[in-house]
Amino acid sequence: MSISLPPFVNESFRDFSQPVHRQAMEAALAKVREDLGREYPLRIGRDEFFTDDKIRSVNPSRPSEIVGVHQKATVDMANQAVETAFAYFKEWSRTPASHRIATTNRAVEILRRRKDEFNAWLVVESGKNWNEAEADVCEAIDFMAYYARQMAKLDSPEPLVQMPGEEGVLVYLPLGVGIVVPPWNFPLAILVGMAVASLVTGNTVVIKPSSDTPTIAAKFMEVLAEAGFPERAYTLLPGSGAAIGDLLVAHPKTRFISFTGSKEVGLRINELAAKTQPGQKWIKRVVAEMGGKDAIIVDRDADLDAAAQGIVAAAFGFQGQKCSACSRLIIDEPAYDDLIARIKERAEQLTQGPADDPQYYMGPVINAGAKKSILDYIEVGKQEGRLITGGEAAEGEGYFIQPTIIADIESTDRLFQEEIFGPVLAVTKARDFDHALELANDSEYGLTGAAYTRNPEKIRKAREQFFVGNLYINRKCTGAMVGANPFGGFNMSGTDSKAGGPDYLLQFVQPKSIAEKML
Repeated sequence: MSISLPPFVNESFRDFSQPVHRQAMEAALAKVREDLGREYPLRIGRDEFFTDDKIRSVNPSRPSEIVGVHQKATVDMANQAVETAFAYFKEWSRTPASHRIATTNRAVEILRRRKDEFNAWLVVESGKNWNEAEADVCEAIDFMAYYARQMAKLDSPEPLVQMPGEEGVLVYLPLGVGIVVPPWNFPLAILVGMAVASLVTGNTVVIKPSSDTPTIAAKFMEVLAEAGFPERAYTLLPGSGAAIGDLLVAHPKTRFISFTGSKEVGLRINELAAKTQPGQKWIKRVVAEMGGKDAIIVDRDADLDAAAQGIVAAAFGFQGQKCSACSRLIIDEPAYDDLIARIKERAEQLTQGPADDPQYYMGPVINAGAKKSILDYIEVGKQEGRLITGGEAAEGEGYFIQPTIIADIESTDRLFQEEIFGPVLAVTKARDFDHALELANDSEYGLTGAAYTRNPEKIRKAREQFFVGNLYINRKCTGAMVGANPFGGFNMSGTDSKAGGPDYLLQFVQPKSIAEKML
């Protein structure tokens, strides 16, 4: 029986310059501040636990401010979480798809109702400004709404060719217990996308949140519970990767791992998952998105003002802490000096300060370790190229770094090749558009990229030769929209899983062909 749902429409972003939206956000921030420092229990099934070791997340704008206190899971708890999910899988997997879809749609409405609250948690725990937080929550809503509709399609697949005297059908079965490992930079949207994709397809999940943003994950668990997802179907398991991460991936009863994070951790997960454990009956699946070193190409005949606007937004939005962020700018030689001057002027106009204050465009980077690593890369860049602007820590209690542009970087330089994950833009000169494409492809990554040009032939070349999972023409390389820009990359950027696309849920199910001879 087919399940009918209204057509998917992306959640609209609100304009915080309008008093009604600004006041709602201010009220949400005030309410969230009353809840800062709260301790959250660890729940496995119906049981709650408190541990001696804690995870204390802090506000990166004000590191002295504790956002949430969470239990650090032990090895025994990790085993118990997997066993609980495994035991309940049989029941949840046989729950009708219509019920799982309806439960997901209830979660959509709950998150939509609590949008301001989640915006506020994103501001205080991840350092997103108001607009970036709004985009994160809207994307989370979009993922759930879109995947509910995609599950309805999987539940009514296209008919097969029917052999004479037989009735043939193709059905999609859930896989089993999934391990979901979301990142800190999209701590709601990516968590929601991976977890709900798993649950709506009938899998059970153990979710290991980032230690930088566990409170946001804990708050979303409240949404799942209120929507009616069974408490045994999902566990939020904070903890260190060293203590429980390898165990969860290698456990013989886990069936798949959905991961977003660094290349190094993604490759480690892939290696562990590929090794069959005693008692394991399946080849594990790994769905991985592992970052990028994304390039924007600007041609000599491009609209340089439009390019400058897109480059600065893509390089410095959320402090460059997006796997899709522009970290390499490759400019056709005749436009080189002119465009550098334009982006320098724009970058120096960006305001920076605590993320809860809407007057600031840029907030902090996520933690002290990230700040040190980024500043170390900047020092490398000063030796490799020419500092155009920035290059230092910015003022304030938080983990602030100035938007930094370093020009005259060569393709062999570390600043050109290595992922930095911060507000640092490396600028490289190309001889012409063909050379720019060669430089853009000179990377082990292949996530996003953009090309600015008015030339139709060069647009054709970019479409054919720019080797990335998400290519944008005459627009910035960040801001993929669910349903419109299925997201995921090539090579060391991951498994090209295409989150928010029509085939994403196929990674969480296995097809079964059934043919019945008619008597």
